[in-house]
This record gives sequence, C-alpha cells and structure tokens, in this order.
Amino acid sequence: MRFPLSVRHLVAPLLGAVLIAGCSKSEPTPTTPTAGAVSLNVSAPGFPEGFETGTKTSYAAGSVTLGSGSWTLSDALIGNTSSDAKTGAQSARVRNSGSLSMNFDLSGGAGVVTVAHAVYGADGNGTWELWASTNSGTSYAKVGSTVTSGGTALSTASFTVNLAGAVRLQVRKTDGGTNRLSFDNITVESYAGTGGGGGTPPPTSGTKFLFDASHAETAGNADWVLDVDGGVVPRFPTPAQSGISSSTPETYWTAALSSWGVALVKLGNSVENLPSGTAITYGNAANPQDLANYSVFVVDEPNTLFSATEKAAIVNFVKNGGGLFMISDHTVSDRNNDGYDSPAIWNDLMANNTVQANPFGYSIALTNISETTSNVLAGATNPILHGTQGDVTALKFSNGATITKTSGSQAQPLVWQSTAAQGNTNIMCASSTYGTGRVVVITDSSPADDGTGSPGNTVYPGWTELASHAKLHLNASLWLAKQQ
Repeated sequence: MRFPLSVRHLVAPLLGAVLIAGCSKSEPTPTTPTAGAVSLNVSAPGFPEGFETGTKTSYAAGSVTLGSGSWTLSDALIGNTSSDAKTGAQSARVRNSGSLSMNFDLSGGAGVVTVAHAVYGADGNGTWELWASTNSGTSYAKVGSTVTSGGTALSTASFTVNLAGAVRLQVRKTDGGTNRLSFDNITVESYAGTGGGGGTPPPTSGTKFLFDASHAETAGNADWVLDVDGGVVPRFPTPAQSGISSSTPETYWTAALSSWGVALVKLGNSVENLPSGTAITYGNAANPQDLANYSVFVVDEPNTLFSATEKAAIVNFVKNGGGLFMISDHTVSDRNNDGYDSPAIWNDLMANNTVQANPFGYSIALTNISETTSNVLAGATNPILHGTQGDVTALKFSNGATITKTSGSQAQPLVWQSTAAQGNTNIMCASSTYGTGRVVVITDSSPADDGTGSPGNTVYPGWTELASHAKLHLNASLWLAKQQ
C-alpha cells in the first residue's frame, strides 16, 4: 500500500521465503441465499439429528423413524460398530449411490445446515452432496459444492441453504463406489421469510467471514479492518449489519475494509472482526471466535508475527476446508517498528510451522513495485477472474510485493506484472489449495483500501480506483467460501 513517508518504518531483519498453508474447520459449501429472508438462528424442531433413536440393519431402501422424524435410507443403514464414525452410539452408513432423505418438511425453512462426515473403517475416500426440496420431495436442487470425505475422524461440512417455507433435505453419496461413508449430527437452523422488496435486510447467518485485527492491522497509518469505533476494533461492526440493505453505503462502517465487509453482507454473508488480544485458535470450543466457527479468514497486512500455536491453527484451518485470504504489503513496510513487515510475517508462517512446510506452493518475494497491469491469466473459466461479481481485467499496485511460485506446485498465478512472462515469478495475485481448503494471496493492500479510515489516518480509494478491484476481492471471497 502507498502511505506517507512519515509512516514508512525501515526494517532490518527480513525473513526468507517459503510458504506454508493453512487449515480449516470443516468443508463449508454454501449456496446463494434467498432474497428477502432472515435466519432465526434457532434449531429446527427435532434437530440435531444424531441417528441415536432408530434401528435399520440392512442396506435395502426403507424408512426409519428418527428423533427428527421419518427418513428414507436407500443403500444405507444405521451403524453401531467400531468402524462407524460417530459421536454417540450410532450413525448413518451409506454405500454406492445411497442417500438419506427426509420424509417430512421443515415448516420453518432451513438456514445453515451442518453435516458431520467421515469414511467408514478402512474404506477409501468418497464424495457426497446436500440437496434441498421446496415441494415436499417432488424435485430437489443441489446446495453448494460436492464434499469429499477422506478421513476416519468426523469432520463437519457447513451449507448455507437459506430457504424459507416448507423445506426437506437429502444427503446423496455421489461417487457411486463401494467405499462407505458415515454421517452423523445433522444440524438445521430455522429460516423465515420477511417478504421481498427493496430495503429488506439481507440474511446475516450465511457464510461467516472473520477479519483479523489481532496482529497490529491498525498500526501506524493502517486501518485494515471492517470498523473502528473510537480507536477500538469491535468484534461486531457497528451499526449492526442487520441494518444493511441493497442501498447501504460503505460509510455505514468506518475503516479501510468497510466497503468489502458491507458488500459481503449484501451478498447474504456475515462478517466479524477478530479484536486485538483475541487468540487465533482452531478446534478450541471454549473460544467463541475459534476458526472452526468460520468459513473464511481474512488477514490484511499483519504487522506482528504469528505464534507457533496460531500458525498451526491457521494452517490446519485451511487443511480441513477453510478459506484463507492473505494480503501483504511491500518489503520494508513495518508499521509498528517491531522488526517484521507483512511479507516476512507471511513467509514465516509458511516456512516455520509445525503442520507442513510450503503447503500452498509459493512464497512472497521481498520486492516493492508500483504499476497497473492487465497481464491477467487468459481464458474465461477461472471463478476468481470471471466470477459472479464480474470480470477482472486489471490490477493496480501502489507499493506492493510480488509472489514466486514453486515449480510444479498447486499454486495458480492469476495476475503478473505488466511486462512479465506468465510464469512462476513476478506474480501479483494467486490462488492455491491445501487439503480441502483454499487460499488467495494478493501482495498489496492498496486495492482493498476504500479510502475511509479512522480520523488522522491517510488512506486511499483503491477499492474504487479500478473497477476490477472490488470484483477481484469479492470473487475471491466467494471462491474461498465455496460459493463459486
């Protein structure tokens, strides 16, 4: 990012490069929410469904009465052996192209749905999907993305259904193979319509995005958070995001990333800050802001090193299905004078963690460039460059670093410097996968800067400087959330 010379802090020690990846909660697979409806944030009657009350010992199609109601299990049974992944005494076991289908409607609709899943015993991987019906099972529509189950321990997949009225759900095994899968602990949030029309608040219980504010993202002249109130970054931006409608301006909140946050809420998602002093954890049920509670973690220009525990949490978050949006600035951009700037901090996370070295397949080069480029990956199929929010044709850096890809790695460069060959160096934006999770990296904070920071801070309108900037960040956000 560009900023006045008075706030450019020189840094002596700079760490070398090598990236490592992140991990995630479960595999979130949300879909586009229904307009004009809000989640009730309460469990549907009879849920969670843990398959504890029914008995079905054969794979032949048949109905069974469970705690939530009657279900038809096709090529599926209720298992209670040591090989059935479960949290209680029983779980559902599905083979071939089997399914678990509700024979009743959820009168309160369905908001967020979660399903615990794993492979059965020593069987191999399998794939499955969630489907929803609004006509009592006459027809179904797929919700979100296909999920791959690949371990014997239960993981939790999260789907944003957001359908009001009468809804019934179906879990379908889709690979058709003999490998068996276990399903348990299906949760459903009720969902209610509020009527259509302009000005109706969008749902706030869809995909949850967490923006980090715990690593000096507001140091010096920076404001890389959703909202700052009286110098303090709150967990929930104020005013409440439930008041955001299609016409709400980004000035609804005050910070350099408020445009990004308001835009995500308008798309049916919810956003939070991770305030200073709050731990970055993964799998800690005692932490209400544990990464397992979110689909995407956004970290824009961290200015303090991540601890060993935090690095493991972030890497495991991605590994298990989460989305990580990494943003750095240029080399020699240490805003709090602690000896580390954001490229060095990201490289340290990727090179020096206890999970896996270089899982993302790239590193951040210690460079400082300023230019506008249209050197974008060719083709019209990449969902980040050509997603639901529009086509990305250019990117402007106002003091940013570059990215180096490890040859043959899973990293996908997306944008290069204007005169560079489309190879493994001189990259300005890239994506990657690790485990079941996804990563996007941009190496300048300027494009996300909406120009509205805290009093006394000098920020710039990078978000609107090029039409492609908002499209790139929003497409990338939705891709990380597995919405496209």
